[in-house]
Amino acid sequence: MAQRPTWEGHLRLSLVACPVSLYPATSYASDIHFHLINPETGNRIRQIVVDPEAGEVERKNLVKGYEYEKDQYVLLTQEEIKSVRLESTRTIDIERFVDQKEIDRIWWDSPYYLVPDGKAGLDAFTVIRSAMEEAGKVALARVVMGTRERVVAIEPRGRGMLLTTLRSHDEIRDESAVFDDIPSAKPAKGMIDIADKIIEQQVGPFDPSQFNDRYEDALRALIESKKGGDDGGVTAPPPRSDNVIDLMEALRKSLEQGGKPANDERRPAAKAAPAKRGASKPPASKPPASKPAAKKAPAKAPPKKAASPKRRRAG
Repeated sequence: MAQRPTWEGHLRLSLVACPVSLYPATSYASDIHFHLINPETGNRIRQIVVDPEAGEVERKNLVKGYEYEKDQYVLLTQEEIKSVRLESTRTIDIERFVDQKEIDRIWWDSPYYLVPDGKAGLDAFTVIRSAMEEAGKVALARVVMGTRERVVAIEPRGRGMLLTTLRSHDEIRDESAVFDDIPSAKPAKGMIDIADKIIEQQVGPFDPSQFNDRYEDALRALIESKKGGDDGGVTAPPPRSDNVIDLMEALRKSLEQGGKPANDERRPAAKAAPAKRGASKPPASKPPASKPAAKKAPAKAPPKKAASPKRRRAG
């Protein structure tokens, strides 16, 4: 495995332990990132840290502050923050087993692949994974990653396991704060029946390859078209903004179309064709630019008065 593990340690179930490694199951390497460039010089902008009174300061001389009241801060040095860090035990201790359906999806956070580290603990790893698979349970454990202790859920996946960090109780907002304002009125049965039929028409397998980011695809095509120096762009169909008032009529139309949106809006954004170097440019589709207005002749300045002769200064 080419990538480096995020975490290395031991997985322990009661008295059975084995060395394991964690690898991120997701990647953001393909995301498009931008830098700020000065178009006049072509230079990348460097960000500086400025004190409103003292001017530019160095980051190494700064400390972190926690605002406990408006404009009131508790200052903490890096040494003080390090002093309260948890010691990494390098052990994932399984505490209990639960049914997966008991864990609401809102608690699931970041996934990692859990694999055996070397051949020494391969047998123990296989025993733990196989036992969990037969029991149909998810293991709950704790692990220190970085500076935080995280509760994690572990489940069999293929020949390895999937470890997913779980959000803490303080990270989840109370849903009643946003859901309580939704009216509790029940819609008409006729509308629900039509909606049920639309759902049946759209039932199908989950294929994640179909859920690409059309904005990033269009953005990449735009970047590719500008690499050679020629101006380029892409055209993506905007989402429909029809103001449908009659809900029943909208449901009926959806049923007639097999549950698909009009004009199949789910198609991916069109990509710009790569520009061929040396080829003649196609005729512009935009209206020709208006000719620049003729420059007016400069107005004649009034005649200057004759300057009086300057007196020579006495040497």
